[in-house]
Amino acid sequence: MPEVPKIAQGLVPYISPSDGPAAAEFYKTAFGATEVVPQLADDGKRYMHCSLNINGTYIFLSDSFPEYGAPFVTPQGFNLHLQVDDADFWWKRATDAGCTVSMPLEKQFWGDYYGQLKDPYGISWAIGEAPKE
Repeated sequence: MPEVPKIAQGLVPYISPSDGPAAAEFYKTAFGATEVVPQLADDGKRYMHCSLNINGTYIFLSDSFPEYGAPFVTPQGFNLHLQVDDADFWWKRATDAGCTVSMPLEKQFWGDYYGQLKDPYGISWAIGEAPKE
């Protein structure tokens, strides 16, 4: 099994999708997640912790644990932004995998090619590509 990454500093998004193991598998397909390192909870089904590498950056996730005071809460007020070199490729892969479009991928007033998606686990994602120079 791969070793859990050692991250000394920085900002790492930590999400709690409605089904951690299924979400991690989905992120492999939709966003090319690699280095997926799950740590199972005592029940052998839910993720106590899981690290994934998406586009060169780590994201952590875990399932909800209502029995320990951490119930599932529908995500709100944020999105996970992926700045990429080929937004069309990333967009198609994500929508083909099952993400739904909440804001179409279009050229925006600030110059980026940008859109927003929602995954089947309630997490909002943005995909952006800087203008070519």
